[in-house]
Formats: sequence, C-alpha cells, structure tokens
Amino acid sequence: MAYDYPTEKISIYVSDDGGSVLTLFAFMVAAKFARHWLPFCREHNIMERSPHVYFCSNYQHPSSPHFDKIKMMYEDMKVKVEHVIDKDEVTDEYITDHQQRQVFTKWTKSFTRMDHPTVIQIILDKSHDKDISGRLMPNLIYVSRGKSKTSPHHFKAGALNVLLRVSAVMTNAPIILTQDCDMYSNDPQTPLRMLCYLSDPALKSSLAFIQFPQRFHGVNKDDIYDNEYKLPFEINPMGLDGLKGPNYVGSGCFFRRRALFGDPSTPVAPEIPELSPEHVVNKPIRSQETLSLAHHVASCNYENETKWGSKTGFRYGSLVEDFYTSYRLHCEGWKSLFCNPERAAFLGNVPITLFDGVNQCKRWCIGLFEVAFSKYSPLTFGSQYMGLLMSLGYSHYAFCSFWCIPVTFYSFLPQLTLLNQVSIFPKISEPWFFLYVFLFLGSYGQNFLDIILVGGTVRRWWNAQRMWMIRGLTCNLFASIEYLLRSLGISTYDFCLTSKVVDDEQSKRYGQGIFEFGVPSPLFVPLTVAAIINLFSFLSGLTGFFSGNNMEGLGLQMILTGFIVLNYLPVYGAIALRNDAGKMPTQIIIISTFVSVALYYASSLCLWSNNDSSKH
Repeated sequence: MAYDYPTEKISIYVSDDGGSVLTLFAFMVAAKFARHWLPFCREHNIMERSPHVYFCSNYQHPSSPHFDKIKMMYEDMKVKVEHVIDKDEVTDEYITDHQQRQVFTKWTKSFTRMDHPTVIQIILDKSHDKDISGRLMPNLIYVSRGKSKTSPHHFKAGALNVLLRVSAVMTNAPIILTQDCDMYSNDPQTPLRMLCYLSDPALKSSLAFIQFPQRFHGVNKDDIYDNEYKLPFEINPMGLDGLKGPNYVGSGCFFRRRALFGDPSTPVAPEIPELSPEHVVNKPIRSQETLSLAHHVASCNYENETKWGSKTGFRYGSLVEDFYTSYRLHCEGWKSLFCNPERAAFLGNVPITLFDGVNQCKRWCIGLFEVAFSKYSPLTFGSQYMGLLMSLGYSHYAFCSFWCIPVTFYSFLPQLTLLNQVSIFPKISEPWFFLYVFLFLGSYGQNFLDIILVGGTVRRWWNAQRMWMIRGLTCNLFASIEYLLRSLGISTYDFCLTSKVVDDEQSKRYGQGIFEFGVPSPLFVPLTVAAIINLFSFLSGLTGFFSGNNMEGLGLQMILTGFIVLNYLPVYGAIALRNDAGKMPTQIIIISTFVSVALYYASSLCLWSNNDSSKH
C-alpha cells in the first residue's frame, strides 16, 4: 500500500484461506492506521514501510510529536488486535460501523475452516477513501474463497487462482504481484524497477514474469540452517537468466496477467468475458453486479469443467505450484527475468528450528517429485518444448531429492567398512587416490566460490554444505520414501505449513548459532545414526593408526569420516552436552543407538561371510 506509485493504480487483494474473522478484523484495524501511516512515510521519505520493521529498527528516528503520535497509534492498533485474538472473538466494543457488523454475521456456527461460503469484503475503496492528507487510498479487498467438504482444495495455487479471477472482475490490472503473508516490501521503488523491464518493447511480447530473489531478515550471523538458500534463490537464477529465465519461487514475483491465460501467440478465450486480460472494468467495485460476479468466480465449484489449474492460471498437480507454474509457462514459450537489486525488494521470515526447516524442504521435495514423474517431466516434455539446457535446469530441481542416495552411501558404507578394517578406496600411494581427492576438492571448491562471490562468508559456506548433507539424510530421504509409498498406494501425505511462530528461548538459541532439535521426529533418526556410526568409525580408525596398524588402504575412509564428524558436531552436542529444550530427544537417541549397533553387526556379518566365500 505504501509503494512510491500512484495509489489509484494499486489494488491489494488479501487471501485468507482459513476464513478467520480475526484476520478480517486485523485488516480493518490496519487500514485505519494506514490512513496515518502512508502520509507519514511520504513526508519523512521512509524506506522501511513495514511499521513493525521501522519501529523495531536501530535507525535514528525523528524526535518529534508527530513520530510519538504515530508510534502510539501503531501500539494501540497492536493492542486491539492482540486483545481480540486473546478473546478469540470480535466483540461489539470494537465494531462501530453497521456495514462492518453485517460482514461479521457471515461467521455462523456452520462456518468452518474447510467448509464455508465465499467472503469478499472491500475494506478500502480508492474511489472515495482518503488518508489524512486528502490523498486517495489504494483498494484493499479481503477475499476468503468458498470451500466445501466435497470440493477439492488446491491449497495455495487454488487461492491464487481465486484472487486472479476476483481481481479481474473488480479491477483487472495488467500486472500482478504475488507475495507470501510472512514477507514484506523492503523498497518502495520496486514497482518502478519492475516497469523498466515490462515496458521494454523488445521484451513485452514474451515476458511473463520478473522474479526477485527471496531474502530474509532475522537470519543469524552464520545462517546455521542455510535458510538463505543461496544456490536456488540467487546463484542458479543468474544462470537461468541467460536462457528462458528463472523459475517462479512463490513470492516476490511480478506477473503479466496475460501470461496466465495461455501461450503468447494464442488469442485469449476465457469462459466469461470479464476474466479476459483485455477486459476494461467500467463498473464500481461496490456495485451489486460486480460483487455478485466476484462471489461467483470465487465459489468452490466454479472451476468444475474449466481449464483453470491445467491450462489457465496457476497450475495444479504439485505441492510446489510455483515451480510447476513457471515450468509450464516456459514450456508455452514465455520468458522470465531475474531482478536482483542491491537493496532487497522483499524480506521474509525464516524457520528457526531444524525440524521446521527440513520439514518445509521435505514438502518441496515431494512436490518436485510430482513434477519429475508426471507426464510433463522436464526430461521428456520439457526438453521437447524448452530445449535441452533449460530442461536440464528444471531437472536439476525436480530430481534433487535423489541426492539422498549418494549422501546415504557416503554416510554409512565407508564408515562401516572402516570399523571392520576393510578398504574400499585406493591406497594413498596409488595414482587413483589423487583423482578422488581432486573430485572432492573440486566439487567443494566450486560451491565455496559460488557462495563467496554472492557475498557469503566462509562460515556460511560451511553451514550450507553441512545442511546439504543433513537434508540428504532427512528431508530428501523421507520425501523419496513417502513419494514411493504413495505411488504404490501404501501411504499418503498431507500439505502442512511451516511454523513461523517465534518462541523466545528458541529465538535466543538461534541467535547464538545453536542447533534446535527438540522434536522427537523420525526425520532425526537417520541423521543421529549416521553421527554415531561416523564418530565410532573415526575413533576406531585413529586407534588403529596410533597403535601402528597398517592404515594406508583406509586413508580416504579416515578423511571422509573425519570430515563428516566435523559436520555433525552440533548433533553430538545435542546428544550429550545439552540440557535445554532444544537438545536431541531421548527416544531418538535410544532408537538411533539400537539401529547403529544393528547396522554394525549386520555389516560385520556380511563382510565376514564375503571373506569366507572368497577364501573358499
């Protein structure tokens, strides 16, 4: 709402997929505060236009009665919202407008999160709502799409398609910004940067969207969980920018509305004229005709027997609807651009526990598998319609969970054979030894340069490669198993959101760079087993080395095991050295210990039986 852009040209549509009366109330209160906040930002040329960020920042704030007044208003707004949330209802003391009271009556006893009618509420109308300086406010419209227990729910993609249709009926702007609820705009000049590309005549006919990198605030000094995802969010998009462009990452992306209605060369033919990107809206957004049509296109059964989700709008068929949508757009002939200004255009929250981080990644991996093994697989369909290089770029993401296979082998096989004094790598004196060392150093060296060249540090690189190993044994491994089981009809999985709720103790440990486990999740069992086996394998190798045994043939295994032990230092601390709530749960330690012992004895039996067979 506070962009440096003509407010009469901005309309904000907020999707509340849970249909919460508390959320609607919060937006109404925020809209009242915005009447004072927007002129304040313009008057003082403020860059941090999220009020929470501005008032919590360490910048020198103006010392004036105006500043004190606006801060007091903000605190009063927060108190109102928090009070309503604590009471879990919107009481009459906070509702002074009869029209607002009528809206809240829609929340009846039969209204549930997964079964409710469409709710569309115009909170601000740019035709007459003004701020305290007399300037028109942008449209602010609350949308909760209709849901029914009998109708399919396509989660985020379905909610985005409802916003796409509702906005087409009410305002139909040619450019759309999608932004997650846990992210905020960090640069009021962002629309002007975007228009430099979308207004270019050389790009206009084929440019579908402009993706800004996902950046985050509140990341601790060394980014212990690799929450910044430098490779997929910043490094790889720069490479794809030289082809058809980067993929859509779900937030911080400006779309050309026309791109969501078919390929560049085919005329648009939506099921009703009002949904066409070329349609000019000439009716007020509060008119009965406009509101009736908006409710109609947001109903739960509207998409039945239409092309929505398959050839129109944001695409269904994967938990990672953002990746899948951009993939299909690129296959249709559209292009995209990566815009990475020095000042972050958008900033968001990050998970501050390891469980939330790997659980979020597991959901992504399952969604990527859904694309990889669909009829639109990047290896087959993609290479035919996008070319080899672009299809390989998408395949790199789609099949990324298969990293769990080499990571699992390298986390267990050399260690178990080292415990049994069996060599599987070349000796130090053999020429092949140097090939292994070259490949190891070359791979990690390239990754190190990639991170450093985009502004990372040595510690952040170390944590990024550590998390690559941890994800291989947690989210990548479990996503592969879950997808396989579901494909066989044995198991199913549900879409679950990543928790961004802030706990004071967790925040303190995260700020100190301490890994947070705490949750007794099966995700941590393979990780803990690998940590135990690697530690005892390395100690066994050191004992053999110092006792004078011939360890030459086991040199590479010792190096690899020692490297993994260094990576797993936070796991050892969580197992044995901590007493806080973020330590490794006792049941995970017990289960992992039994599994480790079983693996050791199984490997010993297998290796001894092979030795006996070779002797015979």
